Amino acid sequence: MSRIADLVAPSRLGRSFRWLLASSWVTNLGDGITLAAGPLLVTSQTHNPLAVAMAALLQRLPWLMFGLYAGVVADRVSRRAIVIATGLARTVILLLLITLILTHRIDTALILVALFLFGVNETFGDTTTATLLPMLVDKRDLGIANSRAFTGVIVWNQLAGPPIGAALFAAGMALPFMTETVCVLAGVVLITRVRLPRHVDRARSAATVREDIREGWRWLWAHPAVRTLAITIFTFNITFGAAWSVLVLYARERLGMSELGFGLITTAMAAGGLLGTACYGWLERRVPLGVIMRGGLIIETLTHLALALTRWAWFALIVFTVFGAHAFIWGTTSTSVRQRAVPAEFQGRVSSVYLTGVVGGIVIGSALGGLVASAWGITAPFWFGFAGSAVMLALIWRSLLQIAHDDEHLRAEVPAART
Repeated sequence: MSRIADLVAPSRLGRSFRWLLASSWVTNLGDGITLAAGPLLVTSQTHNPLAVAMAALLQRLPWLMFGLYAGVVADRVSRRAIVIATGLARTVILLLLITLILTHRIDTALILVALFLFGVNETFGDTTTATLLPMLVDKRDLGIANSRAFTGVIVWNQLAGPPIGAALFAAGMALPFMTETVCVLAGVVLITRVRLPRHVDRARSAATVREDIREGWRWLWAHPAVRTLAITIFTFNITFGAAWSVLVLYARERLGMSELGFGLITTAMAAGGLLGTACYGWLERRVPLGVIMRGGLIIETLTHLALALTRWAWFALIVFTVFGAHAFIWGTTSTSVRQRAVPAEFQGRVSSVYLTGVVGGIVIGSALGGLVASAWGITAPFWFGFAGSAVMLALIWRSLLQIAHDDEHLRAEVPAART
C-alpha cells in the first residue's frame, strides 16, 4: 500500500500534499457526478433552450462578477479556512436542493438560483484552492504535483463522475446530490489535515479591495513571463471556446456521430489527458520546457485545422485524444510556471486573473463561435480557431523561450518549506 501511495504522491512532496490531493480527488468525484446530474435536473423541469443555456451561463457568470475579489480574499484571509468554509457552504446549498427535490417543490427558477450560488461558491473555493499547492511543495516539484492533481480531474471528474451521476439520477433524482454532499464533506475533513506555513495566513486590511486588485494587476503586468502566460491563456481560450461551442452540432452534422459517438469525444480527450499526465514527470525531465510549451500550442493550432478539414469520425477521435494529452500537459506546465514565479502574497490575486481569463475567454469565444457558425457554416469556428491560434502563436513564439528560461532559474532556487 505504501508503494502505491508513493507512486501516486511521492513522499518527498510531504504529508500535507497527500491530504490536499486526497481532498481534491474526492471533491472532483462529487463535481463529476453533478456534471451529469445538473443538466439532467434542468431538463427534467424544462426543455426551453433559453433556460438550458441560462443554466450554463449562470455557473460561469460569478467568475466574471466576483473572480478578482475572490483573489483578494484569498490573499487576505486564512486560505485553509476559506476552502473549508466554501465546502460547508456548498453542503448547505446541496441540502436545500435535496430538500426541494424530495418535497417536490423544485422548479426551473430554483434550479437556476442554485446553479448561480454554486458558481459563486466555486469562484471563491477554486481561486483559493489554487493557492494551496505552491505553499506545500518545493518549486522543483510543482510539475509532478500538478500532474497528480490534474490526474484526479481526469479520472474522477471526467471519466468516473458523469456516468455515476447519470446512473444515480436515473435511480432517484436526489441521489446524485446526496452523493456529492458526502464527497464535499469528505473533502472538507481531509483539508483539515493539511498544515500550511503559518506566515502566509495573515490578514491584509490596510489597503482597500480596489487597491489590492490594482496591486495584483501591476505585479502581473510588470512580470513579462507571467504577463505572456495570462495573455496566451485568455486568447487561446477565445479560439477554443469558439470551436467547442458548436462541437455537438459539428459531431452530428460534419462527422455523422450519434449521441453515443459524441460521448466518445469526451472519453477520447480524457484518455489522452490521462496519458499526458501519467508521462508528465518523464517528459519534464527529458524535454526542454520551451519545447513543451511551443509543441503544445502547435498541437492546439493544428487541432483546429484538422477538425476543420476532416469528415472522418475515427480520425477526429484520434485528434481529440492528442488534444486531450496536450490540454493537460499544457495545463500542468503553465500552472507550474505561474506558481513558481508568483510570490505567496500574490498567489490569490494572480490566480484569480488567470481563472477569470479562462472563463472570460470561453464566454467570448462561445458567443463568437455561434455567430461565425450561423454566418459561414459549422466548420467556420474551427477555421477561426486555427487562424486566431496561428497568429497568436507567431506573436508569442520567442516569448515562450523567455518563460522557459525564467522558470528554469526559479526551479534552481532553494526549496520551500514543507509540512
